[in-house]
Amino acid sequence: MNDNPRALRLADRIKVIVATMLDTRVKDPRLGFVTITDVRVTGDLQHATVFYTVFGTDEEREGTAAALESATGMLRREVGRQTGVRLTPTLEFIADAVPENARVIEDLLSEARGRDAELEKAKAGATYAGEADPYRKPREEELEDEDSTGATEPGDDTSGEDETGREQP
Repeated sequence: MNDNPRALRLADRIKVIVATMLDTRVKDPRLGFVTITDVRVTGDLQHATVFYTVFGTDEEREGTAAALESATGMLRREVGRQTGVRLTPTLEFIADAVPENARVIEDLLSEARGRDAELEKAKAGATYAGEADPYRKPREEELEDEDSTGATEPGDDTSGEDETGREQP
């Protein structure tokens, strides 16, 4: 789809015209509960793709596709008459896949929610394989432990030895 403002206006107008015509003038018994979801017009305004959805079974969808195919000429004539463009765009009807895609995505999301719930249940009774805090403590705590065990530092003259380790007289 392009950003041509004229093509966007024409697409909106075609959407309204086709939806109105399907509701009022097309009397084909094969036509089911159809909704026009989107219309896209090429930049040169020569071709319009009409996306639709049908509520019902696969047979009703096929019947609606056949009814739209047979009514294309009448719908194109009415689009040309109501829009007033020099060259009436050809109409192509395509079944919109958005509802099926949305259903698939919903199924995947519900499956993911179920797996998350199972994971939460498994996590509730779980314990650590090793220590609860496997990381080393900071260096300061190790030094404090050595000081409390009675280790002496150089320069302490409590033992009677000098700095070289010889005993003083």
